[in-house]
Amino acid sequence: MFGIRTTLKIGAVVFGLSALLLLTLPALFLDLLALDGQSAPLQWSMRMIGLTLVALAANMWLVAGSASDANVTKAGVVMAVVASGLGVLTLAIPTELGWFSIVYAGVGFAFGLNYAVCVIRARIRP
Repeated sequence: MFGIRTTLKIGAVVFGLSALLLLTLPALFLDLLALDGQSAPLQWSMRMIGLTLVALAANMWLVAGSASDANVTKAGVVMAVVASGLGVLTLAIPTELGWFSIVYAGVGFAFGLNYAVCVIRARIRP
């Protein structure tokens, strides 16, 4: 298990890479999710999500590097919910699940579990 700060930084990198993919190759991302990669509205939506992920990744990195321990723990709680929610939403995708969707959901659940364990550890330590 990584600590919350390390997990935030690793998550920031993962979200940053996802943001680059969403901003530059939204059709590929949609195809990997077995959605209509040729849909202009869906591509636009993926780019919007990508831009939002840039902001989230930057904030995660900044919190990990400069926030107090109490605020890092609070961020860990938020990210445990968000990462797990990403896993759930990925599995609920309105199409057949493929290898990418399952892996993507697994990454979300792995981050969610790591954040949850780290938050629990942080709260039981004196």
